[in-house]
Amino acid sequence: MMISANQQSNTEAPIFLVGFMAAGKTTIGRALAAALAFDFIDLDEHIEKQAGKSVREIFAEMGEAHFRQLEQKAIIESRSWQNTVVALGGGAYINDGNRALLRDIGKTLWLDCPLEVCLSRIAQDGSRPLAKSREQMRELLEKRLPAYSQSDYRIPVEGKSIEEIISDATLLLYGHR
Repeated sequence: MMISANQQSNTEAPIFLVGFMAAGKTTIGRALAAALAFDFIDLDEHIEKQAGKSVREIFAEMGEAHFRQLEQKAIIESRSWQNTVVALGGGAYINDGNRALLRDIGKTLWLDCPLEVCLSRIAQDGSRPLAKSREQMRELLEKRLPAYSQSDYRIPVEGKSIEEIISDATLLLYGHR
C-alpha cells in the first residue's frame, strides 16, 4: 500500500522504530519505508559504515560506552534526514538524552515483540554483542521495557504479518490504513 504525500500529516519528520533486538525493526522498517515511499536507514549499519567496523568489533575494541557515543552522534545527525524510517538499535532508546532527541526530531514507534520470539530469531546470530543467556536477555529486556513504553506509539507484533504491522503503523501515524 502506498500513501501519497498529501495524506501524510508530517512528511519530513523521521519515524524511529524502537524495540528489543530481533523485534523486527529492520525488516518492518524496510517495508514501512517502501509503503510510505520513504528512505530507510538501519542506525547500526549507518554507524558501522562511519566507523569502518561492525557493532561487535566496536564493542570488543572500544567498549559499549564508545558505541553509545557513536549512536548518539548518529541520532543527532538524523535531524537532517527527511522522509526516512530509521531502525534504532535495541539499546538506543534507553538513554534519556537519546529519547529526548528522538522525540524532538520525529515520531517513535515501539515494535513490542515477546522475548521468546526475539530469542528464536537470534539463536544462530553471533553478531549481537549483548546477546547472552536466556536469563540475561530476559533481565536486559525487563530493564529496557520502561524506556520502550515511552515511545509515541506501540505495536504488538506477535502473530502478525508484515502487512498487518504496516497497516497498524500507518493507522497510528496517520490515522488511516
